[in-house]
Amino acid sequence: MSSKPDRQDRSEEQIAAALGIGRYRRHILYCTGGSCAPEGEGNVGWTHLKARLKQLVDQGRLPPDEVFRTKVGCLRICRGGPILLIYPEGTWYRGATPEVIDRILEEHLLQGRVVESNAFAHNPLTCELEPPAP
Repeated sequence: MSSKPDRQDRSEEQIAAALGIGRYRRHILYCTGGSCAPEGEGNVGWTHLKARLKQLVDQGRLPPDEVFRTKVGCLRICRGGPILLIYPEGTWYRGATPEVIDRILEEHLLQGRVVESNAFAHNPLTCELEPPAP
């Protein structure tokens, strides 16, 4: 869905609704910048991630509203990249090249198993968060 040209004419709520925000179960953040990986490697991985997610949806292996993906410029690790992060599990992956992305999508997203050889940190999100103090 390419709705970029008309985003200036819509509210944030309308854009969020058009993107399906609120229906996704997982969010993948993928670092394409910074100094964690050779220049351009992050963009190659990002292109691959988008294509593979679309392919998994088209094959019926992944529900259309399962994963929201976001390209970020830096996740502040600045080594071992490209870095890929999956929420709500909060699993941080190093070396997220196209080959590793394939393993992460197959094993983590589809089979529910962390790819331990590339995982280096865990910070799961829970619904038990306390509201901020007044």
